[in-house]
Amino acid sequence: MPSGHRKQSTRHGEPAEAADTPDRRDDGDRLAALYGLTPKVESAIVAAISAGADDRARALVAPLHPADQADLLERLPAPQAASLVRTLGDGLDAETLAFLDENTRDEIVDVMGVAALARQLPDLDTDDAVNIIEELEEDEIEDVLAALPAEDRVLVEEGLAYPEDSAGRMMQREIVTVPSFWTVGQTIDFLRSSQFGDTDFYLIFVVDPVRSPIGEISLGKLLCTPRPRRVGEIMQGDFRKIPADMDQEEVAILFRRYGMVSAPVVDEHGRLIGVITIDDVIGVIDEEAEEDLMALAGVGDSNVRSSLWETLQGRSSWLLINLLTAIVASAVIGLFDATIERLVALAVLMPIVASMGGNAGTQTVTVAVRALALRQIDRDAAASFVRRELIVAVLNGIVFAVLAASISFLWFRDQDIAAVMAVAMFANLVVAGLSGTLVPLGLVRVGVDPAVASSVFITTITDVVGFFVFLGLAALYLIP
Repeated sequence: MPSGHRKQSTRHGEPAEAADTPDRRDDGDRLAALYGLTPKVESAIVAAISAGADDRARALVAPLHPADQADLLERLPAPQAASLVRTLGDGLDAETLAFLDENTRDEIVDVMGVAALARQLPDLDTDDAVNIIEELEEDEIEDVLAALPAEDRVLVEEGLAYPEDSAGRMMQREIVTVPSFWTVGQTIDFLRSSQFGDTDFYLIFVVDPVRSPIGEISLGKLLCTPRPRRVGEIMQGDFRKIPADMDQEEVAILFRRYGMVSAPVVDEHGRLIGVITIDDVIGVIDEEAEEDLMALAGVGDSNVRSSLWETLQGRSSWLLINLLTAIVASAVIGLFDATIERLVALAVLMPIVASMGGNAGTQTVTVAVRALALRQIDRDAAASFVRRELIVAVLNGIVFAVLAASISFLWFRDQDIAAVMAVAMFANLVVAGLSGTLVPLGLVRVGVDPAVASSVFITTITDVVGFFVFLGLAALYLIP
């Protein structure tokens, strides 16, 4: 076994962690040791900010990784974060801006000012610079671009020219290209003597005279090949080229499906113009997952740092829609008010039917929305998916109809009430399963984001159907 992979010896039955850490620190301590921003360091920085000890604050922040600096700024209350940014000045690591979430970054940029931002951007990869600039106001974008060095300004403007949320916006322009007739030795010498010393890259792209990519070589393959061999002999010709106008969700799906760490981006003429790396794709995956989660919950893009007014706006509009749908369900109940007055048991059992249907619908629609987001459902798979969920709904309907009927009978000692409860429960769970699949599929067909609108429709359908079936059957069979 190579020495770099030699395993530490331990006594039989003793965990490796115990041998490495004699004091047997608990899991929290071991995890905290992986990060530069430990609770102790964070408390020290907060204390330094509060005491106005600027030199100490700078000394504590400087060793932190940019991701930890961003995490710190996101955790701090807005006034303390602003104070720390002013204290750091140009000492704020430029990469920190790339790790910040959009809302916090807006606050930090307001504190920094346009001039300071323009000084930081040239130290970033072009994809990170474009990502930061595109979120500014129009007048701020013009000011920042005007303050950038000419070479950086051209690259950023080219990135901004591509559609929002496209591969062209995601890509970085710093790429390594070589012709196919070069040898491995020439390529290595070129890399050592060029400007790529500060650039992280995983692949070297082989291009033809018109700059169309014809192959790619991993760094491992390059370094393990004898110097005299030509790169055209060792390059991989079967690789995926991403169009610059491809949506970022599609890019993320490609990376996830094929385990890619890097991919070339080409323009409409097939010429190589940039590269997308896995770190950018991880950001997209997080962003899209967060958007879907927030949309399903009806809270928009608000977060813990959103203002009171923004939070109220984002939630009240969704609650208003839910109020209108609840009125529809209440209107159904109103049709049977006389029936409810004559049999109190109905008022007790109604919420059970509605709640079970709503939860079952939510389960199904969550699976459907995720599958749609990952492109796991196409025209052929849709029918199979609907059949599968219908079978699950029927089986659940049978099981919980029996349980609901049994509970109703033990509660009210009435076989008729138990029978009505069983039928209503079965019908609502089946409808919940069907609507949980058909609603998101229908919304996609008409061009509406299923994550945003599905839950409203599902809740309304299950409430209306549940109440109507339960109270309708009660009116027919329980009231003389």
